[in-house]
Formats: sequence, structure tokens, C-alpha cells
Amino acid sequence: MNFWDFLADRWHRLLVEALLHVSAVVQCAVLAAVIGVAIGVAVYRSPLGSTAATALTSAILTIPSFALLGLLIPVLGLGVRPTVVALVLYGLLPVVRNTIVGLGGVDPAVRDAARGVGMSRLRVLTRVELRLAWPAILTGTRIATQMLMGIAAIAAYARGPGLGVEIFAGLTRAGSANATNQAVAGTLGIVILALILDGIFALIGRHTVSRGIRGQ
Repeated sequence: MNFWDFLADRWHRLLVEALLHVSAVVQCAVLAAVIGVAIGVAVYRSPLGSTAATALTSAILTIPSFALLGLLIPVLGLGVRPTVVALVLYGLLPVVRNTIVGLGGVDPAVRDAARGVGMSRLRVLTRVELRLAWPAILTGTRIATQMLMGIAAIAAYARGPGLGVEIFAGLTRAGSANATNQAVAGTLGIVILALILDGIFALIGRHTVSRGIRGQ
């Protein structure tokens, strides 16, 4: 069976796996963004705290995905739970780092002006600083999402959802009928989904970042 016949024969299964893959990645990227922004907000005023947060999330990213999943499986079992925890942990670094950079790059004069018109520290953060840091935060989330698209394929090792199932099945059956088609279909599916999500992030940035900030 050639590749196109293989796709035609299994398009329904591949579509379901693609939807599961992108759903897992998007949800984990959102969780990583929420947690990462919270960490960034908590430490960005402290050089020591910023360094520690960046170092810790960087250390997590150096752990091989197979090893991290292997450590999580005895605790969380197989399936969705170890997949979610692993993806969220891997997605933290770009968000934390960009949140710290974005908030740290806000002009102190802007903060002082906001405080001068009677804004509380919380309102300055939510109404001024986070809005100005939004392009950097969005970029961090965009990078994290692209990273997770590939890492999510490894989650098939823990029986996680997504196109990694096709890749692993094809690799373990190497040399048998349609094994290569299966691995290639899963890989191409992930690449296509990554490009689609990147385009969506570009549209989000275009519609949520003001022209004045984009032009800086």
C-alpha cells in the first residue's frame, strides 16, 4: 500500500489522533502559561528569585522526556495524567523566562505615572505591566506550544493520546507492511498541526498587541 492509499484507508483514525494530540498540547500549554506567568509575576522584582525560577525551569527541560515519563508512571500510572504533568513541566521555561523579561522591561517611568494617578500596585500590575509585557508572554507561550507538539509524541510511551501512537507503532513494527507509512503519517501530522497552531498564535498576536507596542 502506498502512502496516499494508507492515508485514505486510515484517515478517520488519524484525524481522531490528531484532535487528541492538539487538544492535549493546547490544554497543557494553557496550564503552563497560567503557572508560568504566576511564577514570573511572583519573582520578577527579585534578581535572586528570577535567577532561581529560570534555573529551576531550565533544569526541568534538561531531563530527557523518556526519563521524566518513566519517573512519573509509577506515581501517576499510564495515560493522560503523566502526559499532562510532563508537558506542563516542559512548557514552563519559555513562559517564565519571557514573563520575567517582559515585566522587567516595562519603563519605570510608566509605573511611576500609573502610581501617580492613584493606581494600587495590583492595578498597576494588571492594567499596565502585564499589558505591556503581553507580547513577550505570548511569544513564550508560542514557543512552549511548538516545543510541546514534538514532546507530546513521546507521551505515547506512557500510553498518552495523540499521533505519537502512530509513530511508536510504526517504529516498533519497522520492516513490516505499512510501518514506514504509519511513522511518516504521525510525523507529518505533528508538523502540520504545529504550523497551524503557529499561524493561530500569529493571528492572536496581531489582534491583541497594539500597533504602538508592535512598532517598538
